[in-house]
Amino acid sequence: MGPEAKDDDTAAANAAVEAEITVRRALELPALRRGLPEVLAGQDRLDRAVRWVHAGEVPHIASLLKGGELLLTTGLGLGSRPSEQRAFVRRLADRGIAALVVELGSRFAALPPALVEAARDHGLPLIQLHREVPYVTVTEAIHTEIINSHYAVLRRADEILRRCTDVLLRGGGAPEVLRLLAVFTGNPLCLEAPDGSPLYAAGPDTGGGDGEGGDGRSGPADADPLLAWEGLRDTGVRIDVPGGGHGPDAVRARLVLLPVNGPVAPVHRIAAERAAGLLAVVMLQSRQEEVLAARGRGDFLADLAEGRISAAEAPAQARLLGFRPGPEPVVLPVVMRLPAGLPTPGGWALLARTLREELAAPGVPVLLGVRPVEGRVPLLVALRAGQDRATLADRTTLADRIAEALHAGVVRAGLDRPAAARPVVVVGAAGDWAAAGPGLRHAAEAAAAAQGLPEQPWYDARRLDIELLLWRMREHGEQNVLTDFVQRALGPLLAHDRGARQPLLPTLEAYLASAGRKAETARDLNVNRQTLYDRLARIAQLLGTDLDDPQTVLSLRLALRARRHTDKP
Repeated sequence: MGPEAKDDDTAAANAAVEAEITVRRALELPALRRGLPEVLAGQDRLDRAVRWVHAGEVPHIASLLKGGELLLTTGLGLGSRPSEQRAFVRRLADRGIAALVVELGSRFAALPPALVEAARDHGLPLIQLHREVPYVTVTEAIHTEIINSHYAVLRRADEILRRCTDVLLRGGGAPEVLRLLAVFTGNPLCLEAPDGSPLYAAGPDTGGGDGEGGDGRSGPADADPLLAWEGLRDTGVRIDVPGGGHGPDAVRARLVLLPVNGPVAPVHRIAAERAAGLLAVVMLQSRQEEVLAARGRGDFLADLAEGRISAAEAPAQARLLGFRPGPEPVVLPVVMRLPAGLPTPGGWALLARTLREELAAPGVPVLLGVRPVEGRVPLLVALRAGQDRATLADRTTLADRIAEALHAGVVRAGLDRPAAARPVVVVGAAGDWAAAGPGLRHAAEAAAAAQGLPEQPWYDARRLDIELLLWRMREHGEQNVLTDFVQRALGPLLAHDRGARQPLLPTLEAYLASAGRKAETARDLNVNRQTLYDRLARIAQLLGTDLDDPQTVLSLRLALRARRHTDKP
């Protein structure tokens, strides 16, 4: 098979995906089946789309057609000479009709060889009918099928619009609508800003279809939507998300459907056009461009942390998202975890904008994302050009500046409420792209484990390993193990404090925090030494242990930490 034939096969396959009714389907209808149709040419082209039906008997019929028609004729206009018949077929093929159907009897007892050969040469489906059929009946049957198919397409588009609306009514936002569209189309898509930069990219599920109303053509897991957008954005189908204004404000964003796993079918375009209206309202009401871009970056950082994006793929995708740290960069993973309930769904856009503005002050490349579901703000910070690994030993200064900027952004966004705990900022270990993913994952888990610790501007992830170990035990269903351990180590003391006017647990905590230095402990508690000695003696008596024993001290320190991860009595 030559390249031209392969191209024709591809075009036919694409048309089949987009067709509401094909030549093959038309031949299956009773109105045409009664004519005993026989396919003489173009058997491999029967999946062509039939846009309309036309009947005619004039030699110049091709000039009256637009393409995609199924032409019915008795052959009166075909001409009597082979050259006329070949020219007739050539003009029809050039016009792009779907098929030529000739009824035998009135003009021909059998179709001329020149006509059949020309149809084969031009790849035009040629069908002869051995019995007479009423053309009006054929036309009515095919047109009814086309109209019904159009109605089915509109109904499917209405269904996806209803599902998108339900998502929004349940509190979802533009990302959820975009992911729903990607699943429905079976292809990745991207929402662009008016300047062409990506705001958010979504891909189809990898589980084999959307389950309701989609095509079941989910793409491979490695079809990253952001890379697909970079490679296919010039060939994708673009749909404007209106901005409600004029001139530069007429378009708020553009939805780009990317034909990765299959062509963009009419139902997909119709559904996307209707969803674009919803996106316009959502974006107009909540100014979501900022949060969409931040969520896109957050998804990238989450995929990097979970190993879904390799170290080799990460630099290219990061560049698309605006992070250009230079060749062989050293990056610092940072995660900020916000208290539960902050911000509200509508507050993420303001937070993303204020954080971006504050992080411009340190003067280093920063890739910041948001993960509203987890209440996290992950980011990567690059060292200045010219710095090398030797300077990373003193990363404290950079971490101080980043943490200060993050806290300032939270205050500007109005989330620094007196009744709420401060956000937890955790800084991971610096390294190259291979270390960035594990560093982000470690920092994210450490940020969850650090909730409830004494407040600090930021925590070093490497110094939270014990907290992280205890947190993981709780998360993996070892709550009872931790509770039992705390009860064995601290149970009598906790029981005493529940009915005591002067609780002793704060004294033990201060004593252990000062590494057993009694003078420092007394000063921190604002008591005299004799009072401290009496309290420590009472604690030792209650616990039946020696507070000067290193193993006892280690066990008590671990128990105090473990208590944070249990349901405290």
